[in-house]
Amino acid sequence: MYCNQCEQTAHNTACVQSPGVCGKDEDVQSLQELLLYGLKGMCSYAHHARRLGKTDEAVNAFVEEALFATVTNVNFDMESLFEMVLECGRQNLRVMELLEEGHVERFGTPSPTNVKEGTVAGPGILVTGHDMVDLADLLEQTAGTGVNVYTHGEMLPAHMYPELRKHEHLAGHFGGAWQLQKSEFSQFTGPVLATTNCVLHPQPAYADRLFTTRATAVPGATRLTTNDFSAVIAKAKECEPLPEKILKESQVGFHKTAILGAADAIVQGVKDGKISHFYLIGGCDGAEPGRNYFSAFAQQTPADSFILTLGCGKYRIRDYDYGTLLGFPRLLDMGQCNDAYGAIQVAVALAKAFDCGVNDLPLTLVISWFEQKAVAVLLSLLALDVKGIGIGPNAPAFVSPNVFKILQDKYDLKIVGNEKPSKDPLNVLC
Repeated sequence: MYCNQCEQTAHNTACVQSPGVCGKDEDVQSLQELLLYGLKGMCSYAHHARRLGKTDEAVNAFVEEALFATVTNVNFDMESLFEMVLECGRQNLRVMELLEEGHVERFGTPSPTNVKEGTVAGPGILVTGHDMVDLADLLEQTAGTGVNVYTHGEMLPAHMYPELRKHEHLAGHFGGAWQLQKSEFSQFTGPVLATTNCVLHPQPAYADRLFTTRATAVPGATRLTTNDFSAVIAKAKECEPLPEKILKESQVGFHKTAILGAADAIVQGVKDGKISHFYLIGGCDGAEPGRNYFSAFAQQTPADSFILTLGCGKYRIRDYDYGTLLGFPRLLDMGQCNDAYGAIQVAVALAKAFDCGVNDLPLTLVISWFEQKAVAVLLSLLALDVKGIGIGPNAPAFVSPNVFKILQDKYDLKIVGNEKPSKDPLNVLC
């Protein structure tokens, strides 16, 4: 790239001159990249919302302005870029609100439900990703065909919507987080439909039965450009039927509506000393070392506390019996990463009930960090001035030391996940 300010060739987006010569130093580059990653995450949520008929022109206008701010030789000002990063968080909050509205209007008010994990005898299709519209269309098209449909990964929360679970052939859930799919998709004998990101290059064992939708595509799979799933259904009938193998049942669906519906009991429980703390543990999972921190953290939470979880990070903590508290399971699965708006609204509602700020609540946020949607959600939390968030297991590589120090000083942002197993994770944050 050529820098017109110093009239020299730049490497990547940073000027080759000393920082400050043209203003395009590593901190400016860092803020631009933080903004770009936040925009990517926000646009992922906006794509889902648009498919549900939900858009906001103010959001669209911001996306244009923010992208323009990252064009060569447009903005070298740290203060204005930092404000734009926070504005991305505010706009993302609006996008997640639209997405929640679209889900509820289309699929009904979520409620807690038990989900069978494993398979029933007969042909089946496994749906992974995040897109509920794809799942709904597939359920309609498979009705009466004798083909069952299963959720995988972040599609697990689909079972909380009454308009989706009314289909009896939505037979259950199979598998865990996205990084396990190469082994899990090999074990699942039917076709797999990947609706969004978090799909890996397929193994030869299942490449011929992996289908992707629209922008989602990987070499060796079949990409579908419309929601005509006839080819997927035909493949399911050709494949070896699945065995009868139910491993367990789990409870999902503690959407904000379910939690806020019990707000009076929860608030009274805190006042009576029956609830000591709330922990939000979730986010985007990954395969690198250090993520066992989140498992250890959850298991060491006190018995008189609640754990809220969402995103594929839940798979680090859900296979453990946390017991119950005040008649509720201590682990409350709130949904996908797409449902982060609901978790934020629960925190805001609790703060209002106690007449305090969110930062004054007995609430600890521990968020596993991996991809762009996690960036967008983090920016929304920062835009709301939420402090003391723990992210991990590593610092974002695209954030320069100076920019990260600003975030630490301003928001008390912490890096978690690299502690030795013998160290008590609760001492790191609480």
